[in-house]
Amino acid sequence: MNHIVLMGRLTRDPELRQTQSGIPVASFTLAVDRRFASKSQDQQRPTDFIDIVAWRQQAEFVSKYFTKGQMCAVQGTLQIRDWQDREGNKRRSAEVVADAIYFTGSKKESGGNGGFAPSFDDRDAPPIDAGYNTDPVGASDFAELDDDDGELPF
Repeated sequence: MNHIVLMGRLTRDPELRQTQSGIPVASFTLAVDRRFASKSQDQQRPTDFIDIVAWRQQAEFVSKYFTKGQMCAVQGTLQIRDWQDREGNKRRSAEVVADAIYFTGSKKESGGNGGFAPSFDDRDAPPIDAGYNTDPVGASDFAELDDDDGELPF
């Protein structure tokens, strides 16, 4: 099973690009503290810097709503890529391909939007050319239900 969940801060703004065929792809790096590692002499936990890649609507979502320093959680899979550098040397890179990205910061960190912004899970997204409205759901799209009988089903 290849499943990864990370939580950390963005080290830079997400970089949105497009492939030659026009598919959006965003990349960014998360600074993730090691949970069980002992603190160093300066009382800081060791930090790992993990490269994240998001595709299609996920890429557009992360580039629109996330900025450097913001806390977020990423759910995805680990991908190992072999490639050659400009000198012809063989290289290997590890990155996480994001399936879902979630806001985890406080209201203060979110820039005054009340901490509300949708998470986006690419597994549930319609294909790009399906013609569906894939705009994030806003708070105004919810309706309050009447509590007629006062009895809860649980």
